Amino acid sequence: MPETLRTSDVAASDADLLGQTAVVVRAAGSALRERFGEVVRYQTREDLMHALAANDDTALDILRPGLTRLRPGAGWVAEELDGGALPPGEWWVVDPAEGNVNHLHALPEWAVTATLVRENQPVLTAVHLPLTGETYTALTGAGAHLDGSPLQASRTADLGLSIVATSQARPDEDEKVVRRVGSSITAMLFDALVVRTAVPATLHLLNVAAGRIDAFWQYSGARSDLLPGALLVTEAGGQISDAEGRPWTPQSESFLAAAPSVHADAVTTLSR
Repeated sequence: MPETLRTSDVAASDADLLGQTAVVVRAAGSALRERFGEVVRYQTREDLMHALAANDDTALDILRPGLTRLRPGAGWVAEELDGGALPPGEWWVVDPAEGNVNHLHALPEWAVTATLVRENQPVLTAVHLPLTGETYTALTGAGAHLDGSPLQASRTADLGLSIVATSQARPDEDEKVVRRVGSSITAMLFDALVVRTAVPATLHLLNVAAGRIDAFWQYSGARSDLLPGALLVTEAGGQISDAEGRPWTPQSESFLAAAPSVHADAVTTLSR
């Protein structure tokens, strides 16, 4: 069979797989939506971790069998906070409750994500927002979409007119990272129009892909909270790198996604 046909067949197969992945992610989101509404009270870190795990398990009970059925040979990333490179082959990288702590506090900023990684490159991703019913998808080489409509990164060319955002990758960061986050916010407050700070990262990256905000950066991070948005932004015509402008990988210590025309200025601001 000619190579061009084999490549085309793979692309068609991945497009079909993305549609089926979105179905599974929506089902998991529906289960989490049924648990949403009241603030979950906790008094200790142990109580908090138990409540977070209960949400994760609710979604994973749907995600794991559903995605495994779609791609039986793919590995599974069990730890949401893991970073770094994956072993060879295909892997499902999921966040069963991205923004889980928001869910527990009856805040609306949370989602369910699933990304297929092949040879350490994200191939497809589906991000579902259960409270709005929106599903964001991206497929390598085929663009990024919101419920089937194409997404386009912002055309803003002036950082001084830009809305930018950042997020806290995890609680209990070491002092060096915390201070770096603080200094970067200060720098952006001088150079950008408006700075937003909130969790989770994925929801900011959806907005970069959709052209609603112009740049997002984060220090440290995990595969599950950056890979979906990285693929969405790239396929929407945005630019990603680390905070110093170097190529980003899951091993990088920082992450930047921006509209192409403000990316260089954002790097300059974050590199001070």
